[in-house]
Amino acid sequence: MKNSLYSITLEKLIKELHFDEIYMPCSSKDILITNREVNRPGLALAGFLTVFEPTRIQIIGRAEMQYLFEIGRELAEARLDAFFAQRPVAVVITTNFEIGEEILVPAQKYSVPILRTHEKTSPTLASLIALLNTHLANRITQHGVLVEVFGEGVLILGESGIGKSETAIALVERGHRLIADDAVEIKRVSATTLIGTAPDLIRHYVELRGIGIVDVRRLYGMGAVKMSEKIDLVIHLEPWVEGKMYDRFGLDDQTYNILGIEVPSITVPVRPGRSLPIILEIAAMNNRQKKMGYNTAAELENKLLKQFGEANEQ
Repeated sequence: MKNSLYSITLEKLIKELHFDEIYMPCSSKDILITNREVNRPGLALAGFLTVFEPTRIQIIGRAEMQYLFEIGRELAEARLDAFFAQRPVAVVITTNFEIGEEILVPAQKYSVPILRTHEKTSPTLASLIALLNTHLANRITQHGVLVEVFGEGVLILGESGIGKSETAIALVERGHRLIADDAVEIKRVSATTLIGTAPDLIRHYVELRGIGIVDVRRLYGMGAVKMSEKIDLVIHLEPWVEGKMYDRFGLDDQTYNILGIEVPSITVPVRPGRSLPIILEIAAMNNRQKKMGYNTAAELENKLLKQFGEANEQ
């Protein structure tokens, strides 16, 4: 998927995946990757270039190299010239194959970067796709707090002053980890996965009214913070309203839509005397149980229905 809103430099990609630079027509800092999709150019090397997408990184592995060897040098050179004439953003050679003049000459002719890795093609594809999906993912910034509670990513939402930051600090005190306070950058990295992180400028900081800004990493140590976390549960904090009907059994499966993905959601009313950290811990554990196939509320409902059924039979 091409996404012109976001990009990653080829330099960053090379560093993160430990690629070797074989030929670079200009500084890798100046080459931007904007397409999350990666391509193996089998059809292109066979001569079919009608739907070629030059913004995709091209991966040449064992199959492509063997094909070029079998069709003969003259034809291989013609096919490679036509391929590089499309000016792909970059070409990665896997399995540490030797790169001959038949590849280098057209690459230099059309100013196409050539990279190489010792990794085989499949793991290279997997690593590259995962990296591009993360850096080029659709994203939003959400006002809220993101914490990791018992391995569950919990996004806390609510109006200003409701106690989101104080709850996050209390959870850190209980051994959980802070990812972001006030602003949470959320990326959709797959059809089912959302990853949250903090903007660089405010990472590890929490604002507490009456105290000011505190650095959670310095106060509680590196074990109290985390760079990013999957969002598994959304918790809405709202002021307690007398007479309002709140879900007391957990039978209603609520969700919150973020970037087209429905995330399990619950609403927690706030009033003096309620221990929000304990409530959020239980909510996180209960959400994990549901993902593992155990639903306490549904089990209780089944037991009650069974009991009523037996009583009616008598």
